[in-house]
Amino acid sequence: MMTKAPAPPSTTHLALPFFDAAHHELAEGLLPWAASQEIDEHDDRAACRDWVQRLGAGGWLRYAVPGSSGGALERLDSRALVLLRETLAFHSPLADFAFAMQGLGSGAITLAGTPDQHANYLTAVAKGSKIAAFALSEPEAGSDVGAMAMRAEATPDGWKLNGEKTWISNGGIADFYCVFAKTDPTGGTRGITAFIVDATTPGLDTSEHIDVMAPHPLATLRFENCVVPRTAQLGELNGGFKLAMRTLDIFRASVAAAALGMGRRALAEAISHSKNRRMFGQTLADFQLTQAKLGEMAALIDSAALLTYRAAWMRDDAEQRGAPAVGDVSAAAAMAKMCATENASRVIDMALQMHGGLGVKVGTKIESLYRDIRSLRIYEGATEVQQLIIGKSVLRG
Repeated sequence: MMTKAPAPPSTTHLALPFFDAAHHELAEGLLPWAASQEIDEHDDRAACRDWVQRLGAGGWLRYAVPGSSGGALERLDSRALVLLRETLAFHSPLADFAFAMQGLGSGAITLAGTPDQHANYLTAVAKGSKIAAFALSEPEAGSDVGAMAMRAEATPDGWKLNGEKTWISNGGIADFYCVFAKTDPTGGTRGITAFIVDATTPGLDTSEHIDVMAPHPLATLRFENCVVPRTAQLGELNGGFKLAMRTLDIFRASVAAAALGMGRRALAEAISHSKNRRMFGQTLADFQLTQAKLGEMAALIDSAALLTYRAAWMRDDAEQRGAPAVGDVSAAAAMAKMCATENASRVIDMALQMHGGLGVKVGTKIESLYRDIRSLRIYEGATEVQQLIIGKSVLRG
């Protein structure tokens, strides 16, 4: 069961110059909605389906697609994604996951899809009637995308896919997958093409689920002579790598926001606990060591928040000016993801320590946050990958 949240964090960050009227309107509706939702999350797959339906009914998935496909805003807006993920993650990391995967799983269609692909998938994503997934990683191709082994061979009527994808979020519950495969086996990253594969396509097996320490839907996908029509190709032939990176660039800052939400929840739990836990004739909050720890936690969160909001604003500003989201924008997103996920991990660890034995009791919010935060330092580009992106940007000047 999703644990009842303490008092929500301050919304003073909305007064920062990164946000405009549309973001204020979004937050005003989202905060009370998120606080009112309660879902039994013991079955992560059933809960994820439930969250997608609720997010769709509430209108929040409209922020995961552009206005032309029923979206709330004209284009995908990184700042809106950041506010949504931060708020949802504060209340339920699984709710955040459900929202994020609708955006990431359909993001390549938003960027490169044909009008028919937009009509067939994005409108359903916004309503929550179709669940999306993004299938890039393989057993031997995680950070090294060029090592991808999955093949797509042209047929008279379409494409035949053979290979394996793993660590696929929403695997087994998705209605369609944006799949990346080698169409030029010798082309490295320049030989990859994207395809939309419906879950019911013969030759696709999604039955191998992956259990992880913070339960959420994951699976290994196997493609065995899986034939898709020519119209399933997504974007340009051999343009899949750039499309995947553009998609990840949109959502990288939002991963940082999810970490912020978890970190803010840990701080709220620590404040509440310190005010109520009595020892040696006073509350835990009365001890200077506690006050110092809470101060450090708050500073870690706020410093990461500024990087996160800056990265989202920079990406949106580049989009509005028609400038490509590369260079400084990519480095800013990498800084945000690296600092927010690492800082939130530290904050949650300190909050757990402050709870003492209660912090490791299964079923407590701090214990679940301790498990939930860990994967954010790995997926959509591990911390080490972000360091490389930042370092190369610095060297370019």
